[in-house]
Amino acid sequence: MTVSPQIRCTAFAGTRRIGSGELAQVARQAKEAVDRGGEVLLFDDDTSHTIELDFRGTPDDIVRRLSAPVDQPAKPAAETPAPRGPGRPRLGVVAREVTLLPRHWHWLNSQPGGASVALRKLVDQARRVGDDKDRIRRSQEATYRFMSAMGGNFPGFEEAARALFAGNGERFDRETAAWPPDIRDHARRLAAAALQPPPSA
Repeated sequence: MTVSPQIRCTAFAGTRRIGSGELAQVARQAKEAVDRGGEVLLFDDDTSHTIELDFRGTPDDIVRRLSAPVDQPAKPAAETPAPRGPGRPRLGVVAREVTLLPRHWHWLNSQPGGASVALRKLVDQARRVGDDKDRIRRSQEATYRFMSAMGGNFPGFEEAARALFAGNGERFDRETAAWPPDIRDHARRLAAAALQPPPSA
């Protein structure tokens, strides 16, 4: 898997955080720890997937390998757009058929701006709710992935995981309080989006 040198990540040597930032920078810090005989794990800051690096050679060698170009498949030739006929220019609006019951049309047509404006508002509202759920889910997944890799044997792990998926920030903080500080703080940062109060309507 190709990893961008600009991806943001955090490195741990045992329970101690040794670097955080862009991969090209953190790789150098990780290399120093590896050369001292330490075991190092690097985590993508967004997903908590581990990042595998080849630590052979010098720090410059590692960064150079990250920056090496990857062969890309040839892109197909761009299609020539069909000539446009007469009429109004495209404005990004796509006409589609919507099948609703009469009572739905009656309600939509009674809204300020008419049916189209009301439908757009409803769709935007649904998208916002969906985005919030996706943000919480991604936070839960990233936090649990990191916790499992670094704290699966820590006291309170199972209760902290339950609190994470229940959205109980107070309980999550209580169960992780005795963990090594660097691991505890990183887990709490990852969990923040899942544990913050829902936005008011």
